[in-house]
Amino acid sequence: MKYPISFLLKLMDINPSGYYKWLKRKDKPNRYEQNRLDLTTLLLLQSKRHKSWGYHRLAAKIRQETGWLFSDNLAHKCCKNVGIRSKARTCHRKAGTESIRFPNLVKGNWNAESPLSIVVSDMTCISHKGVLYQWTLLLDTFNNEIIAHSLSRNGDTKPYYHCLDALKQEIEKNKLTSPVVLHTDQGAVYSSRAYQMAHSDLPIIRSMSRRGTPTDNPIIEAINGWIKEELYLDFNLRNTNDLIGTLGRYVTYFNHDRLASALGYKSPVQYKIEQGFS
Repeated sequence: MKYPISFLLKLMDINPSGYYKWLKRKDKPNRYEQNRLDLTTLLLLQSKRHKSWGYHRLAAKIRQETGWLFSDNLAHKCCKNVGIRSKARTCHRKAGTESIRFPNLVKGNWNAESPLSIVVSDMTCISHKGVLYQWTLLLDTFNNEIIAHSLSRNGDTKPYYHCLDALKQEIEKNKLTSPVVLHTDQGAVYSSRAYQMAHSDLPIIRSMSRRGTPTDNPIIEAINGWIKEELYLDFNLRNTNDLIGTLGRYVTYFNHDRLASALGYKSPVQYKIEQGFS
């Protein structure tokens, strides 16, 4: 037996206008559901561009581009719901002996108060089309800006000295009088007398990690861990025919556009400018 809607509404003490409003919108998402759907769409778009990013950085990028205020927790729920996650791998390492010539002067205190106070350098290997390259980086720990980089093959030591020359130019350009702490590992080039003599006329104080202890140089070691993931996932390094150009474009992106969680989700250059340094 069928009953008229008016009878059923009266029986259940439901306002007819309220019922018809509900009927009209029952298959449409409410404001909160629509916000979540819109945010999920933006997160999916950003994750396709930046496959190595996690939800914190994806959320920060969306806030920066849209001005939309939402919590990291909401971004995490949206990412989890559709399976968005960083494709970058994580690795864990271990510990060793102090350098006799250049002991560790930093000892975990990476809070540089101005540019070029503490600079770190390291070499990482990059495989490209079956060839193994060595990529040497020089990084300012004040804002994690890459201030020099150089590529080589077959153990060529020139990139180490190219980066050292770039540091010399930065020191001269900024007219520094206080010494720069240059922290490295105990690699053969960094430990060599030739490298030491190459900076003997500069206001540089050397500092070294303990042997086999990458945690003594965590900033650049961490970068070496995921920088290649971004290059392969987001910059198509594996298929590029212009390796040097791709690395150069990545460094520009890294310094000017990449949002760093350690800098409050600002790029290194943006952070430096906001701290009053040009």
